[in-house]
Amino acid sequence: MPAVAQELSGTLKIFSDMSNPAPRAVMEDMAARFDEMHPDLTVEVTIIDREAYKTQIRNFLTANPPDVANWYAANRMRPYVDAGLFEDISDLWDEPEIAENLVSTEGAMTIDGKQWGVPYTYYQWGVYYREDIYNELGLEEPQDWETFKSNCQAILDSGRKCFTIGTKFLWTAGGWFDYLNMRTNGYDFHMALTNGEVEWTDDRVRQTFANWRELIDMGAFIDNHQSYSWQEALPFMVNGEAAAYLMGNFAVAPLRDAGLSDDQLDFYQFPAINADVELAEDAPTDTFHIPSGAENKDAARAFLRFVVSADNQTQINAGDALGQLPVNASSSVDDDEMLKQGFEMLSSNSPGGVAQFFDRDAPAEMASVAMEGFQEFMVFPDNLDDILGRLEQARQRIY
Repeated sequence: MPAVAQELSGTLKIFSDMSNPAPRAVMEDMAARFDEMHPDLTVEVTIIDREAYKTQIRNFLTANPPDVANWYAANRMRPYVDAGLFEDISDLWDEPEIAENLVSTEGAMTIDGKQWGVPYTYYQWGVYYREDIYNELGLEEPQDWETFKSNCQAILDSGRKCFTIGTKFLWTAGGWFDYLNMRTNGYDFHMALTNGEVEWTDDRVRQTFANWRELIDMGAFIDNHQSYSWQEALPFMVNGEAAAYLMGNFAVAPLRDAGLSDDQLDFYQFPAINADVELAEDAPTDTFHIPSGAENKDAARAFLRFVVSADNQTQINAGDALGQLPVNASSSVDDDEMLKQGFEMLSSNSPGGVAQFFDRDAPAEMASVAMEGFQEFMVFPDNLDDILGRLEQARQRIY
């Protein structure tokens, strides 16, 4: 392995947004293991709160860049690629170890035919639900929209809400839009919309909102969701006041920590709405990049090789670590009920494709305006015409 053979020295500065407790421990351990492998190198990790990081990244990439920085794949990295702030690391992707084992994520790391970072984890989205509540009410995992809604009605009739959600930080509403739109209109339409090629006032977009409105009008979602973060919405599910959460797999650890056992917690793929549309999933890919202004690029490249190596991928994505899916095809998936279901789903039951997530697939400014609209729609669905008009104006301005 070139990473071991290389004599690395000096300091390797890493900036990370892995601020939640489990990811933070993983990041610190990974840096410590790399540090140990290179006696003449000092590894310094600075961990910044995840929301704060989003507002600070452009400044530190420009003014005082670290050697390695966390970020996200696809359109979320484009502004920094276009501004010349991320290093082209296509040479790493030419190395057989990376080229052969990371092929599933190569597209998400590629802009203008070059690769600008490496993935270190990805994870499924889907519906996490209270298996014990479903059993009590005699409900099955829904395969289609009608069952999804009839399950919801049975849950409402039992005095509970169907779904918890916290939309204070707007991206959670983006998850609902992604799934409803990909199930209503398909992956290609969804990507065309996030690329600015479809009008927001299009009838197909309206159909997505019409499907969403059926759930809103039923009262499917918890009240006052706009005042909760995603973490603050967890207790509704833990306490059994809501039966499910459409969320990424990172929600599993806090749900388990709050006391839900594997007998109480299960997962299903968001069901089909339009039978003519192939199922596609959101599987956001988290990444490491080398800022173009980095001072220790040799050490940074060696660290990126280490990050994506099969053994490290197995270790950091294990159930007692990130609890996510390794990106290296030679890694093994942890013996964890949710991860196995997610790996199976992404490997064999998402023929429609894998999206990154609304605020990663759409440009930042469009994502921000649109997600404000999604949140407003969930609270005031009668405002739809105004919302779509505003989004269409934004589309014409932004793209």
